[in-house]
Amino acid sequence: MRNRLVPALLGTLVAGLVLASIASAAAPVNSAAPTITGVAKVGSTLTVSNGTWSNSPTNYTYQWQRCLSATSCTDIANGVGQSYVVRQADGGMRLRAQVNALNADGKGTASSDLTAVVPATGAPVNTVRPSVSGDAIVGSTLTAENGTWTNSPTSYRYQWVQCDHFAASCVGIPGATGKTYGVRFADTSGTLRVDVTARNAAGATTRRSTPSDVVEPLPVIHTAGNKAPTIAFLSLKRLGKRVYARFRVCDDAPKGVTVIERDSKARVLAYVRRFTVTPNRCVVATRSWVPAPRFRTRGRFVVTLRAVDKSRASSRFVSRSLVKR
Repeated sequence: MRNRLVPALLGTLVAGLVLASIASAAAPVNSAAPTITGVAKVGSTLTVSNGTWSNSPTNYTYQWQRCLSATSCTDIANGVGQSYVVRQADGGMRLRAQVNALNADGKGTASSDLTAVVPATGAPVNTVRPSVSGDAIVGSTLTAENGTWTNSPTSYRYQWVQCDHFAASCVGIPGATGKTYGVRFADTSGTLRVDVTARNAAGATTRRSTPSDVVEPLPVIHTAGNKAPTIAFLSLKRLGKRVYARFRVCDDAPKGVTVIERDSKARVLAYVRRFTVTPNRCVVATRSWVPAPRFRTRGRFVVTLRAVDKSRASSRFVSRSLVKR
């Protein structure tokens, strides 16, 4: 009888040891997901809980991630503690933490839910260039369109610039700092752009707009029974600092005619002045002036004339130039 009991007892003991070995040889299994506490904003500290696990984990490790969605996450370099300080690079993203639970038999991994989107910080960044709307005609009004910016600008500032025909060489227009700009005769034949500065608490960024169309002069107005004046440029001379322009103006009435004169030179702001003459049919006139210092440097200096009568009927443009070497 004893001989029969010993093998049976041994068999039962071995089976029990095998079952115990199988029960203990199991990696941790998560039963309640980790959770994150803290506010998801730059500079704040987030902390992840371990969650709940079976199979008696003996250690935990952590990996923080940036996510566009729950299925699109990337590991954050050095984001491996149970707590994480939100970084500027996290702006516009969601965060989550992966918790690894370990025991002698292996590792289990569980992810927390995503945080809210971390508000972006830093100076505004332009993603769609500003532009100019309106008709590029003398006397019309252009409007600056801000474009599109990241990082939530709180205000915008403007500086209009006068550019050459190709919008390549530009110079700031003094006092032209509003969202709108009234096109001037000095802008004729060039283009206009605007520098838009977007600002928030972190700083400011400036982006130059796309150019306007080439600026056209005042449209010629035809009045019944009235002929537009004509103008011919006879000569342009420089004596010392002073410039002398000689021209011939004709009109069909002995009334005052305004001659609009424009100084221009590459890469500098144009300047406009006006003279009054009384043609009495036709008159030859000479006017002189000292151009601003920016026009007295080397290069080509261009003088453009146009005659406009009381009814705003106008002549064509006529130009002469002087070259200083």
